[in-house]
Amino acid sequence: MDCVFCKIIAGEIAATKVYEDDNMIIINDMSPQADKHYLMIPKEHYADITVMSAAQAATLGICIAKIGELASKLGLNDGFRIVSNKGENGCQSVGHLHIHILGGCKLSGSMV
Repeated sequence: MDCVFCKIIAGEIAATKVYEDDNMIIINDMSPQADKHYLMIPKEHYADITVMSAAQAATLGICIAKIGELASKLGLNDGFRIVSNKGENGCQSVGHLHIHILGGCKLSGSMV
């Protein structure tokens, strides 16, 4: 498979991992859009939220809950935003589901 995130998970490409467990890794984003910008990447490869199975959705839920547990360690005490892009129009640049975690400062826009 020629997936950059799968290669990072396998240790074939270097990345700064700030957290890892059996389900996911969290790395620093290479092009940060906030003071703190991480990517939460499930270890199992699937393209996006529209193609995941019920089991993958349950695992993703566990991963998202873990983000809340790690907020203090990640420097996100005052709040954060999570974003998952889907497809070309959604600006998804890697075809492996990942969640952007942004915080560490006052974020612009309400997104609602």
